[in-house]
Amino acid sequence: MGLIEKAALARNLSPPLDGFLSGQLLDEFVSLERRYIQCDWEPAELDGGQFCEVLSRILYAHDAGNLNLSKPYEECLKYLENEQVSHAIQPRRLVLHLVAAIKVAYKFRSQRGGVHITPTYSPNQMDAKFIIEVVRWLMNETLRIFWTGDREKVAKAIREILQFDVPCIGKFEDVIMVQRTDLTPDEEILVLLHFAGEAGFTRTQLGKYVYAASPRVTEALQRLTAPKTRRVVKLPNGSFRLSDLGSKHIREILADKLLVQ
Repeated sequence: MGLIEKAALARNLSPPLDGFLSGQLLDEFVSLERRYIQCDWEPAELDGGQFCEVLSRILYAHDAGNLNLSKPYEECLKYLENEQVSHAIQPRRLVLHLVAAIKVAYKFRSQRGGVHITPTYSPNQMDAKFIIEVVRWLMNETLRIFWTGDREKVAKAIREILQFDVPCIGKFEDVIMVQRTDLTPDEEILVLLHFAGEAGFTRTQLGKYVYAASPRVTEALQRLTAPKTRRVVKLPNGSFRLSDLGSKHIREILADKLLVQ
């Protein structure tokens, strides 16, 4: 995962959450994100069911003080909603909001009809968009509630988790490579800075990672930071990162080019 390292997220969730289940949750989240950006709308793969099962067990284990790696999803939610027992997660609204969203994501697919709106735009894509946004909210809320590290870092993680994964970026030990050959230098820089997240990349790093001559990289940066473009901003520490306009350009223009050819 380019923008956020799974291991770093897991370290700040465990404790208080179980380490094994936290790792499972992050694996499911990354898998869903990757399939979504690759336009895989298959219901069996994108219904978020496994993510919801793992999150239900996480919440049950923390709330009941009883770790059970195979406890059924329904039993976990039944306990979490039971007002006749004592609950560790307080205030109650925190877990009840999570439970409500889990139910929506888990059951939506099985209860959704197969009606097609138009011959070219099927419910599969719309449903996938809905499910992935619910799963993102669940992941973000879990971080917000249980993160044990610096609060600014969790805010950064939540902001970055809302961005796309970047399948076309390959990381081979210390080598970062854009694994497409059809991008302009401007596009390569935008994709790389999207991958870099809020930290951005220095001019030296961009010169190393962009497959273009140094003068062309400089010219591309000048175009992207120009007053009429403003898709990239130079930070006080000298690094470059995407502006909001740059992120918008990625989402609306370059989303297809985040995929591996």
